[in-house]
Amino acid sequence: MTISNTEKVSKIKKIFYLVSIVIALGILALFLLDHVLYALAGLGVFSCWYLYFHVADYQYIEFSDDNNKIVLKYYKVVSLGGKSYNSIEFPKYRLRKIYFENSFFGKLSDLTLIIKTNRGTAEYPSVSLAGLNFEDRKRIQESLNSILKT
Repeated sequence: MTISNTEKVSKIKKIFYLVSIVIALGILALFLLDHVLYALAGLGVFSCWYLYFHVADYQYIEFSDDNNKIVLKYYKVVSLGGKSYNSIEFPKYRLRKIYFENSFFGKLSDLTLIIKTNRGTAEYPSVSLAGLNFEDRKRIQESLNSILKT
């Protein structure tokens, strides 16, 4: 089974950049018209807009559990620096625990994977699943739970 959120990520990215451009142009116009206080308020609005996307941590996700291994590829949708592409890949039999941490009334969700290694156990960094819809999150959870039961 392969799950990807390419379409949703594309929409999120377009909305973020479009609204950011509109806010920036509004701020510029306010500065040019000598409405400095309103322009500073606009900077506050933009800061809140960016902070929301930073906290929500929307990520491109591609999850696959085919061929007796689990592959999870992810990267942040909105980042000011360059993209940091990440990938987690390991055989299914090494999976030991999974943690789903839900916040903001279930809208934001993080996945933490713990696997067995030759030296003990290892915990991968949490991956934000906020960019996935609820059904895809549930499918990933069911898939990982079924692997743990075997």
